Amino acid sequence: MADQRSARAERSSTGIRKRPPPRKGPEHAARAACHSLEALISHPAEGVSAIRRSDDGWSVVVDVLEVPRIPDTTSLLASYEVRLDQACELLEYTRVRRYRRGAADE
Repeated sequence: MADQRSARAERSSTGIRKRPPPRKGPEHAARAACHSLEALISHPAEGVSAIRRSDDGWSVVVDVLEVPRIPDTTSLLASYEVRLDQACELLEYTRVRRYRRGAADE
């Protein structure tokens, strides 16, 4: 019975349940960083290699395919550090590394 009351309390006057605002966690920050960077530099994101929360938002390292080549192991990739504010809006980005896909980390 208490469950029914709490369910009714969550509904608005239209009878539709109110959802809590979406939480802007690391997954959201990673997607936002990839999307913003791709739009600015016109290269596809390959993935996220690091993410950390900072006092003013997020810092995300996005790996990007800059020069596709055949064979694929010779393609050139780059890592960009993308800084986002707490609302996951882009503040700045910087290319921090460029490397061949087949190269081992140093």
